[in-house]
Amino acid sequence: MSGAMNRREILVRGLGTAVALAGGRLPLAWSTAQESAVPPLPDRSKNAPSMPVAIQRCDSYEPSLVRRKLDAALELIGGIDQLVRGKTVTVKLNLTGEIRELCGLPACRTYHIHPSVVAALCAALNDAGAQRIVLVEALYYRKPIEKVLMTGGWDIAAIQSAGDHKVILENTKNRGSWPRYSRLNVPGGYLFPAFDVNQWYEKSDVFVSLSKLKEHASAGVTMAAKNLFGILPTALYGDDAPNEDTVKARGALLHMGQRAVPEGVPGEIDCGAPRDWRYRVPRIVADVVCARPVDLAVIDGIDTIRGGEGYWNEGVEPIQRRFQQASGVFSPAKVG
Repeated sequence: MSGAMNRREILVRGLGTAVALAGGRLPLAWSTAQESAVPPLPDRSKNAPSMPVAIQRCDSYEPSLVRRKLDAALELIGGIDQLVRGKTVTVKLNLTGEIRELCGLPACRTYHIHPSVVAALCAALNDAGAQRIVLVEALYYRKPIEKVLMTGGWDIAAIQSAGDHKVILENTKNRGSWPRYSRLNVPGGYLFPAFDVNQWYEKSDVFVSLSKLKEHASAGVTMAAKNLFGILPTALYGDDAPNEDTVKARGALLHMGQRAVPEGVPGEIDCGAPRDWRYRVPRIVADVVCARPVDLAVIDGIDTIRGGEGYWNEGVEPIQRRFQQASGVFSPAKVG
């Protein structure tokens, strides 16, 4: 687990790169009139720490090119050997929604992380001495995660080979291979005091957010922090919770606040917050990042979309930003 950090440090580590990359063209998700009803928050920007960030231009998903560019980015932030050597590394993939084409392009070329980036990261982690590499995401499927990804065009054998066959894949929509959930506390949470999650998110030494750079209807942009929304199991936070066999999304409970969490799961903080997804989603993201801080962020922005985060947003269109980013986040406890 990561060393102790205050709330501001945690949020900056997950969100700091969004400011540099988003620019000024993203649509406002929350109007001025609505914002006036939101409780004021203190400006803590002057206390924000700086973290190493590297950006590499990458013109295609050709595997060897992606690997070279990722290695170059990781070297620029000081390398990852001290962070991962001898450790269990859990990588949260960005695979929101179902796997389908968008605008005639596959999901991995638009709104999902690309398997070439996954393979490159697994290879880099293995070369840096990681003992075990766990790839996780809460998918809306009952089939084994390997079969789901292969249906989407992923070469699972290539990813396993890249990680020297140290790679484990698990669908974290429920308990998965674990007998129970782990409870992660949220220091000073906006909407939740704690979350119950699949135990891989706790039983790991290093946590990596591997996300797709794209616009988001309520959060503004998807990157290292928004990707973590998906660690919340749909079995507990989905529209049919509690249900260990769920394939539902989290709209009613998390986005709209129209359902309560199941008995035994930490309930929502009663703060009179608006029951509106544009207000709730960004704050839940902040709470999740606080509960499970990111140690290393890798963001795929080679091919992406704008106008939203997936096929369910009207008017989304594909774009090519032509760069690959890696953001290194090291806590003093890990670097020693």
